[in-house]
Amino acid sequence: MKRILITGGAGYIGSKLVTKLLDHNFLVTVIDVLKFSSRSLNHLFNNKNFTFIKGDVRDKKLMKKLIQKNEFIIPLAALVGAPLCKKNKTEAISVNLKSIKYLMKNMNKGKKVIYLTTNSGYGVGEKNKHCDEKTPLNHVSLYGKNKVEAEKIVMQFKNAIGFRLATVFGYSYRMRTDLLVNNFVFKAMRNRRLTIYEPHFRRNYIHINDVVKAILFSIKNFNHLKSNV
Repeated sequence: MKRILITGGAGYIGSKLVTKLLDHNFLVTVIDVLKFSSRSLNHLFNNKNFTFIKGDVRDKKLMKKLIQKNEFIIPLAALVGAPLCKKNKTEAISVNLKSIKYLMKNMNKGKKVIYLTTNSGYGVGEKNKHCDEKTPLNHVSLYGKNKVEAEKIVMQFKNAIGFRLATVFGYSYRMRTDLLVNNFVFKAMRNRRLTIYEPHFRRNYIHINDVVKAILFSIKNFNHLKSNV
């Protein structure tokens, strides 16, 4: 039975992912400081395959112990978004980048890593030119910079898969109404109206359920997908 460690597992994507992995009978351990939610995993505590640890990914002794015990590591712990990272620069660098550096230093060839980064790494696209996987990375924020640097470190490890996510939307146990589509739905329900600006603006989106399905697929087909981002 596969043992999976998820950092930041109580978050927006993490809480949905953990639930799905437990549905597939994996042994899942979550480490999270519960900075934003203390209830998003409450529905899982009776599951015998679930272990929760309230802790910080910057706790090197704890992380080293957890890495050794698990086959798959999915590092989701992060300060997410350009405004939050700009406001908390030191914490953003230590969580989003330095903790990943330490994580990867403690990997051996038997470990497998699935890393989620952000389309913020692509920065501002060229006018009249669609962005795709081959578009050069051109980050314009500390958040994008740290995630891109972390991705490079992770992908130097042969047993790694990277996902560059579009803007995620959809319901989660740790709901985020600041994400654009979720925010539109929230405001439409609350205010019964929406005011839309920049009608020609384009952005890519992905439903959170599809993100979870992609990660589950990558776990089950890891050897065919590894070393790809």
